Amino acid sequence: MMSGVTSATGSASCRFAQHFVVCGLDTETGLEPEELAGESFEQSPIRRSFRSKVLAHYPESTDRSPFNRDAVNMLCMPRGLSFRSQTDRRDSRFHSFTVARDDGTHSYGFVHMYYEEVTSAQITAAMQTLHQMHHVEHHSTSSSSRSTSSASSPSTSSMDSLVSSLDESDAASLVERPLLACLGCTVGSFQPARDTLYVSKALCLLTPLPFLLAARHFLSQLHQAVTSHAAPPLPLESYIHNILYEVPAPPPGRSLRFHGVQGPIVCQQPGPEELPLGDYPLGEAFSLLGVENLVRLLTSVLLETQILLYSQDYQRLMTVAEGITTLLFPFQWQHIYLPLLPAPLHHLLDAPVPFLMGIQRRDGAQRSTLELSNESNLCFVDIDNHRVDPPEDLPLFPDQLELIQEVNEVLLRFGLQPYGGSTTTKPAPAAPPCLSSLVLEDLMEDRRNGNLGGEELAVLERLQALARRCGGGGMAGGKTLGRAFEEEEEELKAAKMNVQLREVFAGRFTSMFGRYEEFVIHSASDLESWLGNREGTSNFDKGSFLSAQPTTHLHFLSRFLETAMFSSFVDSKVLSRWADQEPLQRVFDRRLERERLYNTLEDDPGNRLYRKCTVLHESVQAMERRLLKADHTAIHPHLLDMRIGQGRHQQGCFPRLQADVLAQGHHTNKWSSRYIPKRPVTTETTSGLDNDQREKFSPGRILCQSKLLDPSPSAVTQTQRGFVEGLLRECRVKTRHMLMERMGKESVELGQGEANITGLQENRLIHSLCDLLERTWGHGLQLKQGRSALWSHLLHYQANEEKMESPSNAECPVSNGSDSRRLEEGLPPPKGSFVQDMRFVQTMSGDLGEVGQARAWIHLALEKKLLSQHLKLLLANHDLIRQLYKPYAFLLCEEEREQFLFHLLSLNTVDYLCFTRKFTSISIPYRVVITPMKKLSIAMTMSNPWVCVSGELGDSGVRQIPKNTQEIIFQCQNLGRLSTLQLGQENSGLLAKCLVDCVIVHNEITGHTYRFPCGRWLGKGVGDGSLERVLIGQLVSPGGEEDSGRWTGTPPEQGSPPQSGRTGSLGSLSRSNKLSSAQVQEDTREAVNNLVKHFHKAEQERGNLTALLCGEGGLVRSLEQFLLHGFKSSRLFQRSVFIWDFVEKVVVSMETADQMGDLRESTELCDSLCHYANAINASPRNIGKEGKFQLLVCLGVRDRLLPQWLHLLAECHLTAVQYEKSALVRDRAAVHTLSRVLHTLHEFPIALETALVKGVDL
Repeated sequence: MMSGVTSATGSASCRFAQHFVVCGLDTETGLEPEELAGESFEQSPIRRSFRSKVLAHYPESTDRSPFNRDAVNMLCMPRGLSFRSQTDRRDSRFHSFTVARDDGTHSYGFVHMYYEEVTSAQITAAMQTLHQMHHVEHHSTSSSSRSTSSASSPSTSSMDSLVSSLDESDAASLVERPLLACLGCTVGSFQPARDTLYVSKALCLLTPLPFLLAARHFLSQLHQAVTSHAAPPLPLESYIHNILYEVPAPPPGRSLRFHGVQGPIVCQQPGPEELPLGDYPLGEAFSLLGVENLVRLLTSVLLETQILLYSQDYQRLMTVAEGITTLLFPFQWQHIYLPLLPAPLHHLLDAPVPFLMGIQRRDGAQRSTLELSNESNLCFVDIDNHRVDPPEDLPLFPDQLELIQEVNEVLLRFGLQPYGGSTTTKPAPAAPPCLSSLVLEDLMEDRRNGNLGGEELAVLERLQALARRCGGGGMAGGKTLGRAFEEEEEELKAAKMNVQLREVFAGRFTSMFGRYEEFVIHSASDLESWLGNREGTSNFDKGSFLSAQPTTHLHFLSRFLETAMFSSFVDSKVLSRWADQEPLQRVFDRRLERERLYNTLEDDPGNRLYRKCTVLHESVQAMERRLLKADHTAIHPHLLDMRIGQGRHQQGCFPRLQADVLAQGHHTNKWSSRYIPKRPVTTETTSGLDNDQREKFSPGRILCQSKLLDPSPSAVTQTQRGFVEGLLRECRVKTRHMLMERMGKESVELGQGEANITGLQENRLIHSLCDLLERTWGHGLQLKQGRSALWSHLLHYQANEEKMESPSNAECPVSNGSDSRRLEEGLPPPKGSFVQDMRFVQTMSGDLGEVGQARAWIHLALEKKLLSQHLKLLLANHDLIRQLYKPYAFLLCEEEREQFLFHLLSLNTVDYLCFTRKFTSISIPYRVVITPMKKLSIAMTMSNPWVCVSGELGDSGVRQIPKNTQEIIFQCQNLGRLSTLQLGQENSGLLAKCLVDCVIVHNEITGHTYRFPCGRWLGKGVGDGSLERVLIGQLVSPGGEEDSGRWTGTPPEQGSPPQSGRTGSLGSLSRSNKLSSAQVQEDTREAVNNLVKHFHKAEQERGNLTALLCGEGGLVRSLEQFLLHGFKSSRLFQRSVFIWDFVEKVVVSMETADQMGDLRESTELCDSLCHYANAINASPRNIGKEGKFQLLVCLGVRDRLLPQWLHLLAECHLTAVQYEKSALVRDRAAVHTLSRVLHTLHEFPIALETALVKGVDL
């Protein structure tokens, strides 16, 4: 939505600086209070903030170099004008800021703020009047307080308010002054006859690139010239004109020397193969926060959470913000970026989008005093207290411990402690001034005698410049020549540390995304078609990329791939086919090519080992060379054509500059024809696109940067409107993405298995949806409980509902027995109410905070397909919404709100198990109902029936069903997605038998209903005599709002074999005789193919293996059909006959032949078949003949014995007796083909559920 924040190689405009600005007190307009500064009028007027103005800026604003007057003024003096008297500390301060333009480019502002004496009698009189008014008001307030409460001190409240409003310099001044009885009048008092009044003034330089050190030196020298007793060699206009019009930006890979008031200044720009320019000291950022905290902050930025920096020092805010964004290479921040947020723009803290913003801490203020509408996805960075509070569930950065260790080693090499909390380092002792002067004199003598070469001359020039700045080696401004040397060495050391720290992080991204190009999808043949279908197509194969990554990295990477940062990076790669490649990506791709050239990228990313950066020392050599020896020198400042009397020096007072000589340049820049830069960098590569194509490429750019920095009511309204449109668009894109993921899965599986979004993809998409809902509910919120805006609204709604709810209706979320009839019909019971779902979430264990409870509620509503309905009900209480939200809030925009709910309603077409799979440790009530076969009109008679329900997370254990009932409700730990159910009864005679149609299991919390088809007898002397069945479940999806109880579009899983063919007189034989040999062979191949596809999916995307083995169309059923084909017994006996009977005969025959020595087959294979069959028969479980055959097949597949056993059965002499000649088992080619097909399963590890192998120890 917003432009990114970075600087790229070769991206500067031609000039070093774009504007020079002076901000301060406008004596013509007088004192105007800064109403948005949030200060109390109880403070003394000299301690209040007043409105500053832009007094001068050069050059004037042009189309090519626009100037945002109001924004620059706010950012130069974020708290407005500050006044001081001669008794206060008046230290000068430096800070920087950044301003984004509507075209996506950035300017960097560098501000030197100092205090200047007020010479205007009008302003002095106004301050005296304000102080007198405050004095009278203060004493009248104190008198009234004394009359109402004689027990308390009259000045206690005013003392508290005043002390809390003082900044550091005020506090220091108080220590030096005695406190009198009336603190409110004494602290910050002003008397014109006694006091000298000073006011803050700001000198600002705007540059296209972050030339922090060079700009700071220039402004510092400019201020020193103003405060110096002696006038500078030239008028200040000469130096300002020179920096604006005659000093170019250094070309890529080169350095440039230009001259300030007191000496030369060097700046440089990295080359095309190097990391982009980054002047902000990373070492200071690491010292302020500590390595671990900074890595945690980097993770939050990469995952595009909301980042709020908090510090008393403006420059600390910029140091941390710029430092963290330079570590993002090759990615770029895509959202709101305001490291310095002035008080008039604090309404942007309500922004329902990711942001990176910084606000100044008021003295004594704590985080709790901030009014933040949405904290669920907020990373709060308290810089002064060295704390980083990330959002909940923040994943670890890949190889985080190894990365921290490597960064620690770099910091220690440069003498910094890596643990944070300190930014001061003990300086080395400076050389004695006299010795420094002697050395300099000797060198100058050698120069006069011609004894110095080129290198020595360069060193001498550097020494002379330092001497001039330090007053010839003596004391000038408290700085010695030795100290100046030390400062330059510290700057070089900091620059080298910057490069090495950035190389460490760049190396991590190179390792993680070294093969990203292999997964980029180029689906469009031309630019127009790609731009027209960007939202409907995927440019990156995320599933394949994640499957190739180490398991420990997946939690972070799965979420990072969903960010706008990564999407923009991939879009730029696709767009580079038709337009210029984005500069950062070009540098990154060249690095990857170099890595491949030297074979440093791993062939198997999934088993990647941590590899430290190997180019740390080489990376700083080019930069060090450029700083020590400048490649180019700019034109020296020179005398301008000025009127006589202009530019006169007055100590301590910045002069009124002569506008006519600074309004424009005189084309004296010799670089203008030698270095033509590339166009400014934006976050999106649009070079080569026309205006219509740029519009299509940036459909989400709703917010206007110039309006974002405008505090006027109309601009604020427009900005908030942009937020509303952005939320609606994001909802549409996210829901569409979630549905497309599901459709893509269906096409891959060709209609087989699950069409649900599972595992990692489900987690990242639903986490993104939770974040969107939190930001939507946080927009414009003015009354909140806790950190979650959504949960706060839910609690208010719950409180209102419970007031109107009678005690008889306050039931637990478990439904009563009135729903049994619906369950018997295979339909889920009516859904739980809105408030019941909330009550269950509130009773969940796990110490969930407000954010965790809100996410649990979203997961539950989404799984029940009630999210849109619940939110619609929540938003129906209009009085509550108007009470909780500001007028511009998204929830008060009726049309957008309805569209939002409509997009969420579309998610009801997809089955989710997000709540079931995420909250695995909670206790869930389950209802089990046994349904007999009604059409045969046989009464159900069971003796002590029992069930055991199993799922992907465990089983329920044996649960006894009460007498004379067909159902049971029990509570146990979450079983996950249900897979199998064991149904049994005691061995209590021939009368205890029942023909079971199915068993229904209902999850009373999520509303999911599972149907376990049976269609077989349970009892002795009927069917296969089984007293226990293992049934395979299929999910009956809960419907949406309009179709509750109906199955939805996703195909069901494979269930137990259906009842058709199971209740006939010939049992297992009736259906097999109806199938042709070709159909039987096709079914067998399909069953094996489904198993192979199961194991080729990512582990987190696999479905139920038991269903593929034992369900309808599974391997057991297809092998049963294969072995029943051509079986003669159906013509000889009019009773149920099963394959297990044939297997038992073969086993007996083999054992007899072995005893008599007539066994011709492999003794080892025969022994294995006999051993497994006898062990199954010896099992205490009475699972019947069908169950025994099923168990034999499952064990044979698991232990890779099934193909050999198939050959034994086919070659046994009993086969010729039991089967017709046309039977498949007597067809050697068919048996050989089936054996080869089964051999393909040997490469997969097949783990069987406990429910299948219980009681058999093999």
